[in-house]
Amino acid sequence: MAGASDKARFYLEQSVPELQELIRKNIFTKDEVSSIAKKRSNFEHKLNARGSSASDYARYAEYEMNLDALRQTRAKRLGIKATDYTGQRRIFFVLDRATRKFHGDTALWMLYLSFARKQKANKKVSQIITSMLRLHPTSPELWIYAANYAWEETADVTEARGYMQRGLRFCSHSKRLWCEYLKLEMIYIAKISARRRILGLDLNFPQDGSIVEGESSGRDMITFSPVTTEDIVRQGSTADRPRPTTPENKFALTPALAGAIPIAIFDAAMKKFPADPNFGTQLFDCVAEFHGLDCAKGILQHMVHFLMTAAPKDPATLTCFIHEPLVGLVAASTLLPKTLMEVVDRFQLAMRNINALEVPLEQTSTRGAVSQHTIKWIATYLEYPELDPDIRAVLIALLKTSWSHFLHSLESRSTKTSGEVIHLLGILHLHGFKDLVQPGVSSALRIWPDDPQLLAIDSQVVSLAAPQ
Repeated sequence: MAGASDKARFYLEQSVPELQELIRKNIFTKDEVSSIAKKRSNFEHKLNARGSSASDYARYAEYEMNLDALRQTRAKRLGIKATDYTGQRRIFFVLDRATRKFHGDTALWMLYLSFARKQKANKKVSQIITSMLRLHPTSPELWIYAANYAWEETADVTEARGYMQRGLRFCSHSKRLWCEYLKLEMIYIAKISARRRILGLDLNFPQDGSIVEGESSGRDMITFSPVTTEDIVRQGSTADRPRPTTPENKFALTPALAGAIPIAIFDAAMKKFPADPNFGTQLFDCVAEFHGLDCAKGILQHMVHFLMTAAPKDPATLTCFIHEPLVGLVAASTLLPKTLMEVVDRFQLAMRNINALEVPLEQTSTRGAVSQHTIKWIATYLEYPELDPDIRAVLIALLKTSWSHFLHSLESRSTKTSGEVIHLLGILHLHGFKDLVQPGVSSALRIWPDDPQLLAIDSQVVSLAAPQ
């Protein structure tokens, strides 16, 4: 016990000059400084004795943070611009001791990191991240945190990419890490594309060497003087050589903007999870969020082709196959009618693939799962009031067909939970398909007769159908 007391006394003696300065500059009174010293003594004796816990360190750090905030407030009010001692160093010291003793407690590490980031101590943050990852290499969340910090705070995509790749060496089983790595690369492409648009570098280059502005040219661009054949120094005849590679079109010709890295990530992820089409749809959804990028369409087509080759009869695969042409297409687009016809053809092809399944129950469940997702994306288009009436009629017909397939799967009890049915019933009721809601509620109540939400929907439907 004497050893613990000696340690506590040693740490307390180091804070004496700081407390003397607080009294000298009238930031705290003598009574307040005495109270601070007593509080620190209690904490230090508790930490240096046997049986101290991580929560003791966390409370000590929290006390010092509050004390430093109060010191800064009073110093600002008194017009004291700077002091010889700051609470930041002491808080770092407490948290460093905490993570050394309880290095397995990730909550302490995150507290340490959050305080360092709040203080904008970037060098300290890098040191903490390095130590944390060295001790917790199998935690995907920590690798994601480190990559996000490198990208968001320092805008260093090379470092962020390095964290993701090193994390995947230790946590290749983490689906979330694969998804976050894919998102990082898509965000990077989006950022580069946005910069090129602002600088006016998204240009079309004809074979004669002149530059013609592309469709992306607009008011938000920095315009450059056009480059002509006279501006380029040539040696010999130009007929025997390809068009010049300027700084503007050199980067556009690289695979980076074409989505080569996201495609490589997807292929590597699917090799790690070869029998999991549902994970493939998660990656599909990650890329679909960036539908505004020129390369997104090619990446999605590659994903669908891969999934259709690997698992052509899986419901997750067929859902992506049907929905892929509509990704990023708004209701007012002139391409919607043509694309919608392609979607209908794909839906029919998917149903034929499902019919080829040998087990009848598997046919029914797969058809129901595909129809469930089809109803959801149709509902998003029906919400647009500017939707063409003919297109709306086609979507409604496809919705009714999908709902019929889903009800058939429901009656065969291949639907696992009532929540799936309730969600679809809510969509149908929202868009005014009361004639479809009633049979759906009746079928669901035969399976879950005591479900309170289904009973509430049934009573609501009955009251609306009753004559006024």
